Amino acid sequence: MSELYERIPNNVNLSDTPKLQRALEHWLPDYLTWWQEMGPDGFQEDQIYLRTAVSVEASGWAHFDYVKMPDYRWGIFLTPPERKTITFGDHAGKDVWNEVPGEFRKDLRRLIVTQADTEPASVEQQRHLGKTAPSLYDLRNLFQVNVEEGRHLWAMVYLLHSFFGRDGRDEADELLARRSGHQDSPRILEAFNEPIDNWLDFFCFTMFTDRDGKYQLAALAESAFDPLARSTQFMLTEEAHHLFVGETGISRIIKRTLELMHEDSNEDIREAGGVPLDLLQKYINRWYSACLDLFGSEDSSNAAIYFSQSLKGRFRESKDDNIQDHMALEGYYAMNCPTPNGPPDNKEIPLRRAMNCCLQDSYTKDCARALRKWNALIKRAGVNFELTLPSRYFNRGIGFFANMSFTPSGELLTQEEDSAQRKAFLPSKEDRAYVDSLMVRATQPGEIANWIAPPTQGINNQPIDFEYVKSKG
Repeated sequence: MSELYERIPNNVNLSDTPKLQRALEHWLPDYLTWWQEMGPDGFQEDQIYLRTAVSVEASGWAHFDYVKMPDYRWGIFLTPPERKTITFGDHAGKDVWNEVPGEFRKDLRRLIVTQADTEPASVEQQRHLGKTAPSLYDLRNLFQVNVEEGRHLWAMVYLLHSFFGRDGRDEADELLARRSGHQDSPRILEAFNEPIDNWLDFFCFTMFTDRDGKYQLAALAESAFDPLARSTQFMLTEEAHHLFVGETGISRIIKRTLELMHEDSNEDIREAGGVPLDLLQKYINRWYSACLDLFGSEDSSNAAIYFSQSLKGRFRESKDDNIQDHMALEGYYAMNCPTPNGPPDNKEIPLRRAMNCCLQDSYTKDCARALRKWNALIKRAGVNFELTLPSRYFNRGIGFFANMSFTPSGELLTQEEDSAQRKAFLPSKEDRAYVDSLMVRATQPGEIANWIAPPTQGINNQPIDFEYVKSKG
């Protein structure tokens, strides 16, 4: 228990490994320098009502109190061991690994570094959003997401320091050297180099991009490398809040738009200061299509290798009763593939090579569930409009459909047609300027921006008009 009150709170017996403890304590000042330089701009001295994990038990992982973000207790937490044997891939049935097998060292390090790099990247992308927060409730939620992304970085850095020697320490340093959108040292995945300039982007990011993170973490939580599996399992506990922020944020935007439409059905929603539903559809098109690319190519030799090595499984690989073949040696996965001169056609891909697509399909079903809830709001309001997920062919930069032109409904376009119609499918410069014009910060408890509805309830049983952020100024 004493380890929870050390300089780096943890439940991994860090004090029993003095060399590792010193290395992480040496990394801590560099991390705090990065946080001050690239974390939320202008709010480092404010008192934020944050949830802090002090243990993995239900009574300890969600402790609420006011804290300055630089003083947040970033820690290292692993869920208790659950599995003794590996559940998938070529090593199924063998004991889980508590050390890194030498032959898988490079691939495992690559998986950890790629996941780790997304955590600070999202903090950097969202650095300036606090200046236009629509309420103190939303401002606090932004900062909760930010500090938990920072803690997730700590979880991955612990693995790099603990199990990968000099290479791991160098990789940990590089995680603080790269910058989102930097010309010379960008983040590894392109979606994490895109700026997030407004709160509509932020809610779409936490809805769609953090949801991709849920499925990537869940696949790693199946790993034969037990420290990675247990680290990511606890990260998923915190990640659920990020998805809540995005999904309910968009719900609140829709609710407010419907209210404005009800007040005057003949008035242009833009004139009323709301987010038109057709504009929201463009943002969904943009973020969902970008997130499909994060899963990688639909037919992937790397995905096959990770599965065969028992490094990365499918979503709920060990818990889903619908998954019968955990070796995936003989099965095939049917998917649509491009044809030279016509519409996509079905093709069967060896199952191991289709693991990215399996994960992507699970993600799509989850996103579709959220859209059904949003559309139910719209239908109950008597409005004839339906939000949709764009076709998996649309606006892709990776995979079978990279650099091909389709409508959101999946119709093939020529390059000329695509150029002419693109503004109808994705946010235009004018659309973004309009959304930016809505971003006016609310600074008082209970105050809410005009373009979004209040939340239905506060945080940790607090009222909606609770002072979630106490500004130093």
